[in-house]
Amino acid sequence: MRRFRRILGTLLLLLGLLIGTWLINLLRWVAPLLRGKTTVTPEQLADADSQFINVQNVFVHYKQMGTGKPVFILLHGSFLSLFSWREVMSPLAENPGATTIAFDRPAFGLTNRPMWQLQSAEAENPYSPEAQADLIIALLDALGIEQAILVGNSTGGTIALLTALRHPERVQALILVGAMVYSGYPVSELPGWLRPLLRHISWLGHMTMRVVINATQDKVISSFWYDPSRLTPDILEHYKQSLQVQNADYASWELILATHHLNLEQQLDQITVPTLIISGEHDRAVPVEQSTRLAEALPQAHLVLIPECGHLPQEECPQRFLHHIQDFLNEHRLTASDGTEKQHDAYL
Repeated sequence: MRRFRRILGTLLLLLGLLIGTWLINLLRWVAPLLRGKTTVTPEQLADADSQFINVQNVFVHYKQMGTGKPVFILLHGSFLSLFSWREVMSPLAENPGATTIAFDRPAFGLTNRPMWQLQSAEAENPYSPEAQADLIIALLDALGIEQAILVGNSTGGTIALLTALRHPERVQALILVGAMVYSGYPVSELPGWLRPLLRHISWLGHMTMRVVINATQDKVISSFWYDPSRLTPDILEHYKQSLQVQNADYASWELILATHHLNLEQQLDQITVPTLIISGEHDRAVPVEQSTRLAEALPQAHLVLIPECGHLPQEECPQRFLHHIQDFLNEHRLTASDGTEKQHDAYL
């Protein structure tokens, strides 16, 4: 009987391997069909005012308005792109002498998706939080900018804080909009032992990420808004463009593998630059309680709440968003005085 059970167990194991192999091959064949549109280069999707620059072997897509100081660097959140700043880029640049720069973070928008593992054995993962923070500084260097005000929304706020910790001399001030510090996406909480296992099935992740994101992106972005009726189909369609970029599925999976909890809360008292924290009163992604806690932890922080607004005030409530920023700039004398009051009135 024992021999029979061993033989039966072996046969079942072989059968499982055969079925698994068959399913894997089927998935390899089906996945490209599920991905939808043929991929294109970032340049094919670029706007007339789009610019590209090679920074640390990453071809960064960015847009710039204005010249001079202060310089605002706008950092979007996950599932988004520099398109998220469309309503506020120009008004911020209208501050006398100001420069506004928004760029697509690695794995998002039209910034290319480097196949970093194929470059060299010493290549750094450009999708890690640390690499993204260092990329901001490299971008400043490439554009000849000494210091900047970092404006970060959601995970962009997380990267802004990390940049201020790693390169404090380059950050003039912080504007944090629903910044993720005390919570994060579930992937950031994955145990360390699981990550090497996920690396071994990267081929599966690369094949399926585009399908997964395409199926969930609209719902996720809609949840960022207090009033989703303000979210037009054109806006959602624009965000889907990034899924068409070459290696989008590869980059999304690599971003997941590179994401980890940063334990920023233990270092916040080291950040002493003027900081404005903006929260929509109905932010479901980063509740007001977390923004309040962040404001209490940062030595030079001030918190403002925007009623009837969600996780993306720069999109949903741009005029009130700009009004609070202008008050902050005036208070800390971060903008030229000539014409300031006129600009402030324009935001009301």
